[in-house]
Amino acid sequence: MVNHYKMSLPRRGFFLYSYLMKKFPEIIPVFPLSGVIYFPQTNLPLNIFEKRYLELVNDAYNKNKLMGMVQSKRFDNTLYNIGCLGKISDYQKSKDGRIIINLTGVSRFKILKEISNKKLYREFQVKYEDFEEDINNAKSEINTNNLMEKTKIFFKKNGLLLNWREFERLDQSQKINTLAMIAPITNEEKQKLLETISLVNKVSILESIIDFYLHENNFSNQTVQ
Repeated sequence: MVNHYKMSLPRRGFFLYSYLMKKFPEIIPVFPLSGVIYFPQTNLPLNIFEKRYLELVNDAYNKNKLMGMVQSKRFDNTLYNIGCLGKISDYQKSKDGRIIINLTGVSRFKILKEISNKKLYREFQVKYEDFEEDINNAKSEINTNNLMEKTKIFFKKNGLLLNWREFERLDQSQKINTLAMIAPITNEEKQKLLETISLVNKVSILESIIDFYLHENNFSNQTVQ
């Protein structure tokens, strides 16, 4: 279906703020993918090779470069009703027929209903009104010092490397969304973060999740000893 590459950090001067929410399409093509939760203001490199998704990406690229990503549930393969709209910011065709794209997150959306079509891929009617914060360029003043300190410890314990110097150059909302996307936590926990509307609440929940893993790890080490 698709291979996803190592995550890249989003660029500063993010282009999404030039969009107006009212101009977002009500009907979008949706790429359902289990295990990949995609956030606004993050970059997701994708290697597309399945026929239906090649058609989806080509249609989206030739129309408005916009497509949705939604996680499918583990047990019954149904879709969560909150996903993320992305813009194809890089598009390359390989000699063997694959398409390699970079998808840049624009705004979360809520699925209203599936649209019947004769295409190989699925389309949905969606709304964006609950997620105005995703395209609001106002500077948020949120204390993330504790979150950042705990995240560095958490990443180190899990053997994850991040260019923290480059990371610190991001806007605050980009930092939080990037951490929520790449943190080594469960897909269900990432989906919960995706569905959390307020950035302030997202910071609180992410910090609580990381606290849980750090304490669990310490308890396990003490038990083994």
